[in-house]
Amino acid sequence: MAVALGFAQAKAQEAARPADPAAATYQYEAKPNDVAFEKLNPRLAPPPPAKLLLEKGDLLAIAGDSITEQRMYSRLIETYLIACMPEMEIEVRQYGWSGEKTDGFLRRMDNDCLRFQPDVVTLSYGMNDARYRPYDVTNGRWYADHYRQIVRKCQAAGAEVVVGSPGCSGKIATWVKSRSGTLDEHNQHLCALRDIAIDVAEQQHVAFADVFWPMYQAKVFAPGRYPGQGWRPYEMCGRDGIHPDWAGHAIMAYAYLRALGIDGDLGRIHVDMSADTATAEGGHEVVSMKQGEVSLISHRYPFCADGPVDRDDSVRSGMTFVPFDDDLNRLMLTVSGLSGIATVTWGNQSHTYSPAQLTAGVNLAAEFTDNPFVDAFEDVSQAVAEKQAFETHQIKKVFHGQSGQKNMEKAVRETEQQRAPLAQAVRQAVRPVRHVIRIHTKG
Repeated sequence: MAVALGFAQAKAQEAARPADPAAATYQYEAKPNDVAFEKLNPRLAPPPPAKLLLEKGDLLAIAGDSITEQRMYSRLIETYLIACMPEMEIEVRQYGWSGEKTDGFLRRMDNDCLRFQPDVVTLSYGMNDARYRPYDVTNGRWYADHYRQIVRKCQAAGAEVVVGSPGCSGKIATWVKSRSGTLDEHNQHLCALRDIAIDVAEQQHVAFADVFWPMYQAKVFAPGRYPGQGWRPYEMCGRDGIHPDWAGHAIMAYAYLRALGIDGDLGRIHVDMSADTATAEGGHEVVSMKQGEVSLISHRYPFCADGPVDRDDSVRSGMTFVPFDDDLNRLMLTVSGLSGIATVTWGNQSHTYSPAQLTAGVNLAAEFTDNPFVDAFEDVSQAVAEKQAFETHQIKKVFHGQSGQKNMEKAVRETEQQRAPLAQAVRQAVRPVRHVIRIHTKG
């Protein structure tokens, strides 16, 4: 399909990027051959960082508007970092605020965010900054100036930064009285702010997360790929056209995880059928191996999303529009010593492979979505959801409520005491998982 071609083109572009950074300024993203893209000419986004921005024990702050306050992409990011990278011992706080623009976060960031001394901050602004109207140069400059000030304040506080672009619109926002222009003009505005966000990131020498371009492509092609469930069409940007459901948030999480420099290597398991032996690395240990049955214990999880692929409320569906498994979710199984085809069973699923396929390696996380980690992964996700819900309450209801106005330091101290067991529950939710891989050969 055209969207798949776009990913292939993007990979080719990344490989062909010029050595001189200034030359990249004049390159555009590859556009699918579809009328929906005729009026959009987005700049070529910079590549992800060459190294991981996070260090062991870091605090990651996730800031943004109401889309962040949905606590969906932020939940996916935190769950990934906790379950798939437990050795990093990352702590996460989310700072979503409904209706916020860059100037709003600029006013509150010292009190709400920087007081906790984050090591890395991700920023997701632009939807409200576009003001739901056609683009104009003055507003573009306003956005650039405020976004740049946020980045500089984070840098002055010693934090690494990921500048995120806005997403795209699926409908004209019905709740904005001052809205004007067509849906195409709104998306042209958001695309322009995306390019401005690239400028800010490059000028401040920080990472960039491209949300707009992959989400816009997915918005265009999703209805054709997944026609929907009768009365319920597939809407990548959500029912209101602004706030995505889980599929859109999966695309957002992908953009930010990649921008954090995560390499997606979640471990490797090798089985030698001729010698009846097995080895594992990357957070996985072999307990026993006998006649093609490998028992393991794992301290690192794959990213689990076993929902339907044809619904916009499914994380798994959103993952099909970006190379999530290839880039971020590789738990590789290789098998040698095979004389013929083999059936691999892991959890509740079985797949058959040729010797060549298993010698090259198969990605268990991508091939076996209903796997032994699903329940444990969901436990981590639920613990993250409870903590992030409290963080919204802490900031919006307490820090900016009567308690904070009366005595901010007391409000911070008391709410931190409430948050502490929720953060501990997130860490404790990651428990070792025992599982078995069975390899059966025919003949």
